[in-house]
Amino acid sequence: MHIEPGIVTGAKIVLSYATAAGAVAYSGKLIWENLVARGALSLIGRGAIATLATIIFFELLPHMAVGVSEVHLIMGSTLLLMLGTAPAAIGLALGLLLQGLLFSPFDLPQYGMNLTTLLVPLLGLHAVTKTLIAKGTAYVDLTYKQALAMSVTYQGGIVAWVAFWAFYGQGFGAENTASVLSFGAAYMTVILLEPLVDLGVLAGAKALRGLEKSGLVSDRLYAA
Repeated sequence: MHIEPGIVTGAKIVLSYATAAGAVAYSGKLIWENLVARGALSLIGRGAIATLATIIFFELLPHMAVGVSEVHLIMGSTLLLMLGTAPAAIGLALGLLLQGLLFSPFDLPQYGMNLTTLLVPLLGLHAVTKTLIAKGTAYVDLTYKQALAMSVTYQGGIVAWVAFWAFYGQGFGAENTASVLSFGAAYMTVILLEPLVDLGVLAGAKALRGLEKSGLVSDRLYAA
C-alpha cells in the first residue's frame, strides 16, 4: 500500500505527520481501552494476527499500481470484524511499517500519508458500526447488505484520502485528475469483493465456535 513517491513533497508532507499523529492518538485510546477490558495477552495475540494478515494482504495477494497509488485487497473491515478495531489498527500500522522496512523502503517517506489513509477510514468504520449493525447482532450473523455497507465505508475512505493527498500534492490538473479517477474506478473491484470475503470468513468463524473462548477474536464476533 503506498501513495506513489513524489505525489506530496517538500513542506507539504508535514501535514501527513499531523494527520498520522491524530490517527495514532485516537487508536492509542482504543488500544488502551481494549487492553484494560481484555488483557495484554489477548491484545498482543490479536495484534500479531492482524500484522501478519496485513503483510499477506499487501505482499502476497494480487495488487497493482493504478494511477496515483496501488490497488490492494486490504480487508480492513475483515480485520475489524474478526479481531476488533484496536488490534486491526495495530496490525495495519505495524504491517505497513514492516512492508516499508523489508520490501519497499521507497515507501517510508510516505509512511505518514499511508498510515493516515489506512487508519482514519478504520476509525470511521468503528464509529459507524454502531449504526450499521444493530445491538443484539453478533458479527457472525451479518447480512451481505451490512457487509457491503462496511466495505463501502472503509474502502471509500481509502479512496477519498488517496484523492486528497493527490490533489493536495499535485493540484487539479487534467493528468492528475485522470490518475485519481482511474485509481478510484479500479478500487470498485475491492469494494465489491470484500463483502463476499467478509461473509466467507464470518461463516467459517461461525462453524468454529471454539474460537469464542480463545481470546483471539473480537468480543462482538459471537456475542452481541
